[in-house]
Amino acid sequence: MKKPIHPVTDHAVIRYLERVQGMDVEALRRAIGHRVGAAMLGNDGACGVVIDGFSYRIGDSGAVVTVIKASRPSRSQGVSRLREIDDD
Repeated sequence: MKKPIHPVTDHAVIRYLERVQGMDVEALRRAIGHRVGAAMLGNDGACGVVIDGFSYRIGDSGAVVTVIKASRPSRSQGVSRLREIDDD
């Protein structure tokens, strides 16, 4: 597929999902926050958590800043600050 003439920002994509597709973005935001919050209990200072194979990264402000597919790096790479949770 060819690159579009006009690039689309993340903000525009979110508004499209919300307004055109009818997706409840605020409900998704709350759901993500609750999942991460429950997984992070007692893990103050962690930079993120892995839930069901996805890594939820926490920024300096304490906000979830991104979600990426988790990889399983070796322990020697210093990722012990991430906590893995399996939501079943």
